[in-house]
Amino acid sequence: MATVVAQSHYIFGLRTGVRNNLLYFDEQTVIFPCGNNCVRYNINQKCQKFIPGTERSQDMQALAISTNRRYLAVSECVEKATITVFDLQHEQSRKRKVLTGGEIAVDKFVCMAFSPDSKYLIGQAGGPDWTLFLWMWEKKKVMATVKTSTDGPINQISFNPEDNTQICVSGNGVFKIFRYAGEILKQSSTFKTDTHHFLCHTWMSTEQVIAGTDAGQLMMFESGRLRWEMNVTPAERKIQSEKQDSNGTFSTLPRVTAIVAYSNGFACSAGPGTVCLFEKREEEDQYKKTKEIKIPPELFSNDASSAEQQEISTLCISPSEETLAASTDRGQLYGISLSLAELNKGVCAQFEHLSHSSHSSVITGLSTCIRKPLIATCSLDRSVRIWNFETNVLEMYKEFQEEAYSIALHPTGLYILVGFSDKLRLMTLLIDDIRTFKEFTVRSCRECAFSNGGHLFAAVNGNVINIYSTTTFEDVLNLKGHNEKVRAIAFSAEDSHLVSCGMDGAVYEWNTLTGARESESVLKTCSYTGVTISHDAKTFFAVGTDCSLKEIQDCQILKEVRTGDVVCTTVAMSRSGRVLFVGTSTGTVRAIKYPLPLQNDWIEYQAHAGPVTKMVITFDDQFLITVSEDSCLFIWKIIDKEGQGLKREKELIYAEEILITKSDLEEKNKIMLDLNARVTELQEENKYQLSLRDIEYKEKINELTEKCIQQINSLNVLKAEKEKKQAAHVKALSEVLEKHDKEQQDMESSNNQKLMLEYEKYQELQLKLHKVQQEYEQQLHSVEESKTRALEEMMQSYEAKLEEKMMLVTQYQDESQQKVREFDEYIKQEEEDADMEIHEIRIKYEQNLKEEKKANTRLKVELDTTTKQFHVLQREIENRNLEIEKLKQEVQKLQSVIKALENDITGLKTAIQKRDGIIQDKEKSIYELKKKNDTLNKTIEVMEFRAEYMEEQIEPKENEIQELKEQMLEMEVELKEFHKTNTQLELKIAELTLKLKTKDKEMHKEMRKVQDIGVLVQRFKADLHTCVEFIQDPKRLKEHIRELYKCYVQPSDVVEKVAVDTDTQKENHRQREHYEKIITTLKNQLTRDTNVFQVNNTKLMKDNVILMKEINDLRQELRAVRMQLHNYDSQSSFNKNNKSSQSLEEAEKIIQFQRLEIQRLKQEINGQMPSSRTKLPPLTN
Repeated sequence: MATVVAQSHYIFGLRTGVRNNLLYFDEQTVIFPCGNNCVRYNINQKCQKFIPGTERSQDMQALAISTNRRYLAVSECVEKATITVFDLQHEQSRKRKVLTGGEIAVDKFVCMAFSPDSKYLIGQAGGPDWTLFLWMWEKKKVMATVKTSTDGPINQISFNPEDNTQICVSGNGVFKIFRYAGEILKQSSTFKTDTHHFLCHTWMSTEQVIAGTDAGQLMMFESGRLRWEMNVTPAERKIQSEKQDSNGTFSTLPRVTAIVAYSNGFACSAGPGTVCLFEKREEEDQYKKTKEIKIPPELFSNDASSAEQQEISTLCISPSEETLAASTDRGQLYGISLSLAELNKGVCAQFEHLSHSSHSSVITGLSTCIRKPLIATCSLDRSVRIWNFETNVLEMYKEFQEEAYSIALHPTGLYILVGFSDKLRLMTLLIDDIRTFKEFTVRSCRECAFSNGGHLFAAVNGNVINIYSTTTFEDVLNLKGHNEKVRAIAFSAEDSHLVSCGMDGAVYEWNTLTGARESESVLKTCSYTGVTISHDAKTFFAVGTDCSLKEIQDCQILKEVRTGDVVCTTVAMSRSGRVLFVGTSTGTVRAIKYPLPLQNDWIEYQAHAGPVTKMVITFDDQFLITVSEDSCLFIWKIIDKEGQGLKREKELIYAEEILITKSDLEEKNKIMLDLNARVTELQEENKYQLSLRDIEYKEKINELTEKCIQQINSLNVLKAEKEKKQAAHVKALSEVLEKHDKEQQDMESSNNQKLMLEYEKYQELQLKLHKVQQEYEQQLHSVEESKTRALEEMMQSYEAKLEEKMMLVTQYQDESQQKVREFDEYIKQEEEDADMEIHEIRIKYEQNLKEEKKANTRLKVELDTTTKQFHVLQREIENRNLEIEKLKQEVQKLQSVIKALENDITGLKTAIQKRDGIIQDKEKSIYELKKKNDTLNKTIEVMEFRAEYMEEQIEPKENEIQELKEQMLEMEVELKEFHKTNTQLELKIAELTLKLKTKDKEMHKEMRKVQDIGVLVQRFKADLHTCVEFIQDPKRLKEHIRELYKCYVQPSDVVEKVAVDTDTQKENHRQREHYEKIITTLKNQLTRDTNVFQVNNTKLMKDNVILMKEINDLRQELRAVRMQLHNYDSQSSFNKNNKSSQSLEEAEKIIQFQRLEIQRLKQEINGQMPSSRTKLPPLTN
């Protein structure tokens, strides 16, 4: 099943309080903020595109658009003040850069501006520092900063339209012009402005700036100096406003809050609801007011002047200067064509709505119907508005005397129920009016709703819910049970049940036929704000102040989805039951799948700038409508992730019927008849006027033809005069040409003579040049010969040096190639070892992952027993820590035995550190379990009312707990046995190490004996050499041999050697039998341990990996020792005494056998059984 997604479809409203909140993108498109988004609204096509704000944005401060209309800058406050630059040419308005104050702490950027070439951006930070930043925004580089004010606010900053280095800043008592030079912003003008509060300014040229104040004054500065000042309104109007202020009525001071320049002059606001156009005079640098444009009064408003009291907050002109647009402090957008305004110069022009008029205060009520595509809203601005979500149009609206708190639209779309501060009114929606026809005595009704069939409606009166009949208007039922105010109600699909929630933490289900309370769920720690009911009326969903969404069924909270630190305000469920939408206090909308997930899994959308007050899904599940305290209405399209709308069970055909009263119909018919009569009269008058105009035009044509004939005759006379003048000019030209020819001939003769003289001088100079060239060629030839000789000598010397260097290079190349080969072999060996280690680690980590997944599933299912498992885990962690300490002691013992493995032991220490990191991760998971335990402790209060039901299940649980305790005791006993066996094995290892040391001493003694025998052999060879000299003399030879026998042979040698050989054989047989007995006992012990500790073996696998590395290192050392022994055997081959060599070989084999036994015992200690294929090496007798 594809997940359901909400997509922004259309937005009604404007976010106020944002500086420069209306911008022109092109002739047809404007950009303005709405909620936490920026909207690109096409005026002609009436369509919108959206630029979403950043997540967790707290406030939007200002907008700015580049001069090339490509980039949009948005100032927001997230965790710190940021300026986000968007690329408007991209289809989805891609985010380009995010700028911050860097090391300077900035709370907010109050206003911004792009440079003329769109490469630089300035941003004004807020108080108390009021720092101005200059960025090269594409590189996120802060070019310069400067403090612009000490105490007063800054209202506007801007670049000179033709100079990137000049910046103007205006505010309360501040009007400064800065120039960027040498990576510093320097103030270039000084003007005392302590008494003036500048609200806005605009550049008229490269040196002229016009600024507006809160006292209604316009000041023109040129090169930083005040040139002139004037009042926006005449003195008479100002005196009237002062009189009204003194009488205690509203203030109408003509504050200049916005100003914008264009080619013919500038436009500025002139008090509430008024904009003035000024044009430049030709003779002086003065400007004359040519036009006043006012905001029109609202048609359906009680106070016609309320619209005119709106203050202009932003003015902007389209790129072609055709349209002037304005935004007000009440969230309305207006526009006017400047060409039409200039045509009617004598008449006061009026603005028109740029889009639809919208709410200007908190929207408190929202409702939809079934038979029509209508949305009804009410607000604290005392207005009720009806919108069409198919055509995205405001159908009608009306303002009332009282504030409206709740609204409900009848399923037919013909009636509306509105809860005002004084009464509850049932009204009809006529063709052009909303008219009351029944009132109910329910004051400040905060919630009301029609049933799905339309025959009933419910209204909340404090903590009581009244149900009325729509046909008889009787009070059918009074539902009493809530202790505090009811905050939300909802009818079931069949209208047989009604669900309500209140501030007392109660959710009740009522029977609308009997008035009985069928189910209840009370949680006193939560104040509920919203509730909805599933389509099958079995499940309720409620949200409140405890930051969670609760699924309630059969008086029990089945599931609870925590929403973090965000408070949920409203909830709505689609009729298909696939998705739940939740509105939050931060203005975001969250889409949550149904059934509710176990983990916090939702899609969050940036929507409003204030808490979401109401949320409704249309009957066909196609649209989601949300309203908020920011006075904006959002329409969302509900689609699958594939981009298709949700499937409908039946196609809805909306009704087109409209209510109209009989008197209105008769009046309109009379008006139609009058208008038809008026049309016939106008047609006859037009015919008569057309005939009169035809006669007038014929007379004018005759007059024009006579004038034309007279002008043709005068043209003929002028042609004759022209021909005469042409003939005179031809004669004058011929005379001038003759004079020119004579003068030219005279000039040629004189110039020829001068040329001859110059030619003679030229020949003399050529001869001199030829001589000088010959001299220089000779000198060059001699210099070239000397240089060639020197070059040859240099070439010979350098060639000899080159040959020497080449020889050295070849030698170095050979050496480097050998080193490269050696290095490649080393790398291959290292890579093979690393691959083996990685493969082993990967297999073990996969096993660990599987075990952890199983453990997670167990934890989710067994939430009730997590506290006890937590204690068990603590004990296991302590045991693991003890095991780690013991392993460290074993490592230290091995270090004392094998000194040559110090480098490898450092690697083992790093591996132990990694294990500590893994243990820390597990401790973090335990800490998270603690948090879950805290949340479970909080839910204990909720579970108190279920104590009676749970007491029946306590006995089997206690039996299970006793069984688990018995298992724990058995495990502890097994652990003690395991510790005993470990201590025994450690003692055995110590004994074996002592025996090894004794064997090493015996080997050293044998080595000394071998050395002594070698010395004797050398002496014997020398004495033999002396005996060989007496070969010819047998007597002397005999004597010398006897002396050799006496010297080197003793009678005890033969007997001792035989005895030594028999003793060594006996000792070998005894040791072999002893070790075989030890091996059999150890094997029996290991089989027992493996059967008992199969569960613990999986935990010890990680330790085995580390010790396997040690074993591999020991094997390498064994190979090295074997090679040394082999070399030693080859050296001792010179010894002719076979008996001594045999004893040495037997001693070496014994040492090898003992080392192999030590390795195998270490493997058995680490929990690895020796393979059946390994055989003991045979002992030679």
